[in-house]
Amino acid sequence: MALSGRALLLFKLLLLLLACLLFLLELSRGKEEAFSLRNLPPFHKASSYPAGCPTTYDYIIVGGGTAGCPLAATLSHSYRVLLLERGGSPYGDRNVSYMQNFHIGLMNMAPDSPSQAFISTDGVINARARVLGGGTCINAGFYSRASPSFIQEAGWDEDLVNKSYPWVEDKIVQWPKIAPWQAALRDGLLQAGVAPFNGYTYDHVSGTKVGGTIFDETGYRHTAADLLAAGDASNLKVLLHASVHKIVFGSRQGRLKARAIGVEFTDEDGRHHQAFLNSNRDSEVIVSAGAIGTPQLLLLSGIGPKNDLKNHNIPVVLHNRYVGKGMADNPMNSIFIPTRSPPRQSLIETVGITEEGVFIEASSGFGQSSESVHCHHGIMSAEIGQLSTIPPKQRTLEAAQKYAHNKLNLPKEVFHGGFILEKIDGPMSTGHLVLTDTDVRNNPAVTFNYFSHPQDLNRCIYGIKTIERILKTNRFSELSADGAGLSMERVLNMSVQANVNLIPKHTNDTESLEQFCKDTVITIWHYHGGCHVGKVVDQHYRVLGVSGLRVVDGSIFSKSPGTNPQATVMMMGRYMGVKILRERLGRAAGV
Repeated sequence: MALSGRALLLFKLLLLLLACLLFLLELSRGKEEAFSLRNLPPFHKASSYPAGCPTTYDYIIVGGGTAGCPLAATLSHSYRVLLLERGGSPYGDRNVSYMQNFHIGLMNMAPDSPSQAFISTDGVINARARVLGGGTCINAGFYSRASPSFIQEAGWDEDLVNKSYPWVEDKIVQWPKIAPWQAALRDGLLQAGVAPFNGYTYDHVSGTKVGGTIFDETGYRHTAADLLAAGDASNLKVLLHASVHKIVFGSRQGRLKARAIGVEFTDEDGRHHQAFLNSNRDSEVIVSAGAIGTPQLLLLSGIGPKNDLKNHNIPVVLHNRYVGKGMADNPMNSIFIPTRSPPRQSLIETVGITEEGVFIEASSGFGQSSESVHCHHGIMSAEIGQLSTIPPKQRTLEAAQKYAHNKLNLPKEVFHGGFILEKIDGPMSTGHLVLTDTDVRNNPAVTFNYFSHPQDLNRCIYGIKTIERILKTNRFSELSADGAGLSMERVLNMSVQANVNLIPKHTNDTESLEQFCKDTVITIWHYHGGCHVGKVVDQHYRVLGVSGLRVVDGSIFSKSPGTNPQATVMMMGRYMGVKILRERLGRAAGV
């Protein structure tokens, strides 16, 4: 007997309720079972992908990084997922896994290293992750949530956000055993008036706090790749060394929008492959390649400013003048503090969050395990930062090698001390990203326009003056070699010489803090933008003007979340996975 319209609606609502309950039970099951890396899915080399593979997928995720791994794990509980990562595995690489090798992993310039250096057109050396787990494999490990205002401005469901953060934290985040240098900064911040002390907290609150870390008590790094163990291995295929160079679009056949149907990628041997979505209308290609990789891939796939695409002979799928625009990086300046004895190595653990939008953090010491390669680290090395004082045309390999040979003559104090860092939250200065060629393995040209906006420069000056107040506190006077404290002029001049970027310096000229800020600007790897909401993607991060294509990573941000973005980017991967599953459940029930 046919159901009436009212009865049919009630039946559909009952199905939806049942589906939601089953879904929530599935999501909560992970908390009942012990989270274990033994549940990681197998990782395959891209070359193992068979030619003309008949398998199709509900979701193809480009980029197994900070957002891509939790997103893939979540979606795999209900759908078949292909995760494509251009780098290798973080497991077994001691330069990734151990905090003491942090500098080495970041500075490794080998073609297959987990870190790919790029130099912005501003002359600032930066780095992109090239490894499963993304930026969580090469960063300083600090974990701190976004502010409530950031969550509200993003339009996110606060209840789901407050469930998605703990999903990450329960698996890979620890409380640090605070290092002496970090304790000194904590006390110095409070004495300098950056109050109150908020204790140990993940929350973004004004004052001084100790945040979380993805390094455990042994110094072992836990990364976003670990989160793949929370997925369904039977539904999740992970390919390493898979460099996606193009999103494939199907013929419109009367449709107004081009539809993404798959991707083309090359393996570690340079052979070409294709992977395709299934025919379900909800299936998607999701790009999670980061703030550099995502706009680059959209451009290479024919989505972007048409004149730029035509200059590279790329067929135009969709003209969008905003792709690659609005790029920003939180500028950072660091001040080197010599001490009477080498401090214990520490990365970011303590932070001062000021009302002016300036964050104060610190790092100290240098470590290197006996098993790692001892080598000269090229232009990424802090020991040869003085090369930045050489005019650009004279910055040759020979100059670097000469300096490396003579680096033993550097003052001993260069290696005895720590850094206090100040960085700008939400810079007003923005730039752009453009292709230099059509090889996805090569870096695009990125311009950040650091300190082009006067407000950013004013905030940098405020940060430097805050550090000056910290150095005058009893806590830091006790750390100096003679116990009498340190003059700001001395530490500024030392910091100019030790700083690593390719901007000509004005050494021994520290009367102008504005000049110091401009000369010594470096990155904290918090670049974002290039695929902004309302310009490149909609509120659900679907790419405007096409179908079957979505972006989930920091390229959609107009501001970097919190003091450090990794917590929120991982949370966003989980959050969007749950949102997508809920949306599909609703559509399947016809409501």
